Amino acid sequence: MIAILDYGSGNLRSALRAFERAGKDVVLTSDYEVALEAEGLVVPGVGAFGACMQGLKSVRGDQLVRERLAKARPTIGICVGMQILFAHGVEHGDHQGVGIWPATVEKLEAKVLPHMGWNTVDAATGSSLFKGIEGESFYFVHSYGVSDLGKEQLSNSSTLASWTDYDQRFLAAIEDGAFSATQFHPEKSGDAGLQLIKNWVSTL
Repeated sequence: MIAILDYGSGNLRSALRAFERAGKDVVLTSDYEVALEAEGLVVPGVGAFGACMQGLKSVRGDQLVRERLAKARPTIGICVGMQILFAHGVEHGDHQGVGIWPATVEKLEAKVLPHMGWNTVDAATGSSLFKGIEGESFYFVHSYGVSDLGKEQLSNSSTLASWTDYDQRFLAAIEDGAFSATQFHPEKSGDAGLQLIKNWVSTL
């Protein structure tokens, strides 16, 4: 069973439908134990970094994610749900994230923001998420991102980083053991997004 964490961030129905199409039972939940014991956990996110962190903490989601990390239980973050897994975010102030990876989510240095629409991804060699869809485009809606993972994390051979260019290079997806995340919305990315979800589900 896959749990989509419901902590008041955006419309979760499209994510629910997309993950259901991958062939697993899916539940929307804010229940700590249900989310902890789920075969896979999806952490969505829409809106500002600080507001998402506040919502996450309201259901002890930050503690939940860290406990799943300690137990090596598969978890994937989407859009701002990816951003809040990092150490810090600077959208409308300085906010502490969950801290799974040591980097700061900063405003993109782009001529036009938000970065909204379809863009290609330079998939990491050996990526499980992008298997069979390495050259496809995915749907992005964001003004902030991670441009530097930090030498410590990049030196970790188990970490796979995939990148996108939009006036600058930023992190489009990360795969690190049981934890994955995408800056784009796979549930809004058509057939390629559905295949990415199926690729993730196949690793559970």
